[in-house]
Amino acid sequence: MDYQVHQMQNGIRVLHKPSPSNISHTCIIINAGSRDEDPSKDGLAHFIEHLLFKQTEKRNTNQILNRLELVGGDLNAYTTKEYTCIHASFLKPHLERSLDLFEDIIFHSVFPEEEMSKEKEVILDEIASYQDQPDEAINDDFEDLLFEGHPLGRNILGTPTSVQSFTKTDIFNFHKANYRTDEIIIGIFGDYDLKTIIRLSEKIFARIPANLPERKREKIESYSAKNLVFTKPINQSHCVIGNQSYSMHHKHKTAFLLVNNLLGGTGMSSRLNLEIREKYGIAYTIESNYTPMSDTGIFSIYFGTDSEKTEKAIKLVEKELRKLREQKLGPVQLKQAKDKFIGQIALGEENRMGLLISMSKSLLDYGRVDSLEEIFAKINAVTNSQVLEIANDMFHPKKLSSMIFNPK
Repeated sequence: MDYQVHQMQNGIRVLHKPSPSNISHTCIIINAGSRDEDPSKDGLAHFIEHLLFKQTEKRNTNQILNRLELVGGDLNAYTTKEYTCIHASFLKPHLERSLDLFEDIIFHSVFPEEEMSKEKEVILDEIASYQDQPDEAINDDFEDLLFEGHPLGRNILGTPTSVQSFTKTDIFNFHKANYRTDEIIIGIFGDYDLKTIIRLSEKIFARIPANLPERKREKIESYSAKNLVFTKPINQSHCVIGNQSYSMHHKHKTAFLLVNNLLGGTGMSSRLNLEIREKYGIAYTIESNYTPMSDTGIFSIYFGTDSEKTEKAIKLVEKELRKLREQKLGPVQLKQAKDKFIGQIALGEENRMGLLISMSKSLLDYGRVDSLEEIFAKINAVTNSQVLEIANDMFHPKKLSSMIFNPK
């Protein structure tokens, strides 16, 4: 893959992906997320992400928000269990403006009390909104089931109690402990030469002092499957079935990404969609997801259906999982699954911002970025015996947990 990397003395790395387009994209990935929060401080990483847009030592909220919008740019951010990401899109001449804004909000935000109070109310509304969406709520609750008592089980948004408790000291302590300069990647996608990238990066970010605290992440404890049912004031049943899964460094990661895509991934031709929606028409949405993380992963199947059809839907899901455990994929089936997955990945490169974020995360996680050819070679190397081994490991009935929300 055509990219260049420059590392500054403070440890911050800059990844540049050249492109002849007049539209540029940039992102900054910080290896700090909700799993890095102290106990009782659920939601702090996400809270900080919100406050980064409020006030710095030299800009107020309007100046931050207008810095790119006044030149037609777009600025946004999100938080996950392990990352914080800020990203922007803009016309080619405005790279320095964008990088300067990133440096300002990430390293010079002042977190004023009045803005903290307002943003707490915003996030309380966001929490309430998610609780009104059972398809969102059940996935959050299911992760808590998989990682009970562990930071990975906590809701990224936090709880009303934890959000109300946040102080400015909490914010600065989290920032100092988790915004490691050697675990920050700046991604740039655009029509620039490397000299320009290095000059601007050094001018803007080299003045940041190195911050290299020891990384402290709680290890994953042993897991045992559970099956929970709740009644809620909702109109249909919602169900999640899944398991703790392989980490991003596991030898089976690529193969399981392929298996997940075959089972219930993107598109209408997944096995779960064809069997449960198209053949029996008992679920509008049914999908599976696999999210690898640094030391573990999450696999889940989600569907929503009428309460009287839940049992049948579960049996159909179990049937598809059993087929993968008991029947090797034939050569044609395996090739079709690979061709579909490879095609989806290739088409995904058209999403330039998504590609840049993916590349930046890869550099952060692995120290390198695989080319498409290397990625495709890993997919094509997957065997039907490997698929069978993974299915018997991940889909073993005694390892699968489930959670159901039923209407009252």
